[in-house]
Amino acid sequence: MAYDFRSARFWASEIIRGALPEGGCAVDATLGNGHDALDLAQLVGERGHVTGFDVQPEAVAASRARLEAAGVAQRCTLVLDGHQHMRDYLAPESADVVLFNLGWLPGAAHAVTTRTETTLQAVNAALEVLKFGGVLTICVYPGHDEGARERDALLAWAQALDQTRFDAMLRCYLNQHKNPPLLIAVKKNLRKAAQSV
Repeated sequence: MAYDFRSARFWASEIIRGALPEGGCAVDATLGNGHDALDLAQLVGERGHVTGFDVQPEAVAASRARLEAAGVAQRCTLVLDGHQHMRDYLAPESADVVLFNLGWLPGAAHAVTTRTETTLQAVNAALEVLKFGGVLTICVYPGHDEGARERDALLAWAQALDQTRFDAMLRCYLNQHKNPPLLIAVKKNLRKAAQSV
């Protein structure tokens, strides 16, 4: 069987599965149609909790319907608000994982996308709500103008993170011309943070 490098979403899922314990706390910063929220709700189990954000009412409604159909809605809080406001809803250092899947709502108008300015605010907020040892994953879709801006801004943001407090990595294709999604992953480093105090 031939080995496949897979997609940014696959890699993000693999990282999250390794970082999110049963009974844990997860944040879906971009609900979309609720696929990621459902995966997170199944991973955290009955004792865990997922908080999801989206600015589009149809995204929140679609996510709620998907979670209810799977019987896991009681584990989730869905918030009709921008992800840059997550600190208004979550305590500092309360989340095991925060997941971003940037771009537009699948099946909706492509004119409504995540925006570079609010995305940068949101990823900084995510670092504050992450527990030490927690993981942030960001799938970036650079195939449109705003996505390319987000990619460039997020790469600069991740490269500038303090290496004594965070580990940041990039996973992407280097020779694909259709601008496939890329993954930025950040770990809030327990050991290094403790040593730097």
